[in-house]
Amino acid sequence: MTTRTPLRLDANLKWLFTELPFEERFDAAAQAGFTAVEFASPYGYDKAELRRRLDLAGLEQILINTPAGPTGSLTRSGSACLPDAVAEFRAGLLAALEYADALDASFVHVMGGIVPAGVRWDHAFATYVGNVAWAVEQATSTGVTLVLEAINRRDVPGFILGSIEQAASVVEAISSSNLALLFDVYHCQVSHGEVITRMEQVFPLIGHVQVADAPHRTEPGTGEIEWGAVFDTLRSLRYEGWVGCEYSPVASTIDGLGWREKLLA
Repeated sequence: MTTRTPLRLDANLKWLFTELPFEERFDAAAQAGFTAVEFASPYGYDKAELRRRLDLAGLEQILINTPAGPTGSLTRSGSACLPDAVAEFRAGLLAALEYADALDASFVHVMGGIVPAGVRWDHAFATYVGNVAWAVEQATSTGVTLVLEAINRRDVPGFILGSIEQAASVVEAISSSNLALLFDVYHCQVSHGEVITRMEQVFPLIGHVQVADAPHRTEPGTGEIEWGAVFDTLRSLRYEGWVGCEYSPVASTIDGLGWREKLLA
């Protein structure tokens, strides 16, 4: 009998347990059965305090993002592709590595950014690739893996990476053990569908997976994605990484967690 690889879920604390203040979400995640968490932006919090909350809850930190600017700013989705923000990107990357070290985070998502008006896409893309290559050099002496994510342009118009294949091409071109692909099932489905086919094609490059259902980014089982097939594919490919739960619950977080038993059984 073939042994099926179990899937490990972590809670994204930006999206889950939002009924509670951020500082209380660590304990809530642990009480709900999670053993690990991820969240985009730790930068407004003291590193030692976040470390303390992780330790008290018995949680592992899996992923953080590089810094992004406030809503409405040019850097709201990151700065890696902005030709006039190279210094800002590099300072942010170094800050991300400091936080990742303090929190023992395995992954840092390098936020690509939105191509600014008046800037040619190929110029922005060259800036992006150059910044990612520089970032990989900085991460080489750490235990951190940088990950790249394609974000659908319905939700984030103008984002530098519009497809899984595009993100994969950058990972392949730079070719480093410190660089991998973040495969977000929701963004893949919204951008172009054929999630399983694309997952199989780029699987050797995948370092981290995130899940949410389409079209409304709610919990698995509430939309159009065939999750049984998605999770079976990850198992059959012997995926051993974490699966980040990055979705907006239809009701409360706890009420929406029943999908874990239904779809992962």
